[in-house]
Amino acid sequence: MSDETLLLLAKDVRGKTLRILQDVTESQARFAPPGLNNTILWHAGHSLVVVEALSLAPALGRAPAYPSDWFDKFSWTSTPATVKEWPTLGDVKAKLAEQAEQLFGAISALSSSQLSQLTGDPSKGRTLRWSILHGLHDEAGHQGEIWLLKKLQTKGK
Repeated sequence: MSDETLLLLAKDVRGKTLRILQDVTESQARFAPPGLNNTILWHAGHSLVVVEALSLAPALGRAPAYPSDWFDKFSWTSTPATVKEWPTLGDVKAKLAEQAEQLFGAISALSSSQLSQLTGDPSKGRTLRWSILHGLHDEAGHQGEIWLLKKLQTKGK
């Protein structure tokens, strides 16, 4: 039997991310305030990479699947100030929507015992359930960053 709470959380978090990004223009997506490097585009792409690496790939028992250069652009080790070519926000939003359906399907198919299996480094004691929750929690945090960047751009207009 699938974990209904985990599925509900995944739908809520990803749905909110897609709603927040709905009215963002390409120009707005690339705005970084003075002293910061992370843009709305980076936060959106980062959410995709983290959920793919920590949640979806382990849930499906496969390697992460995203364009080959996206890890370097959007991961937790990326340096956005050095990136020369970015995908469009439209491309990232399309991948987020596609990934959402895959994630929802994967969570629905997982049993409680599968969600309780250890993933990654066994010494850390992290289960697949923990990995999925962690990926979604990270995405929810980046939603706040996206909201703030949107507000900064509309301030004074």
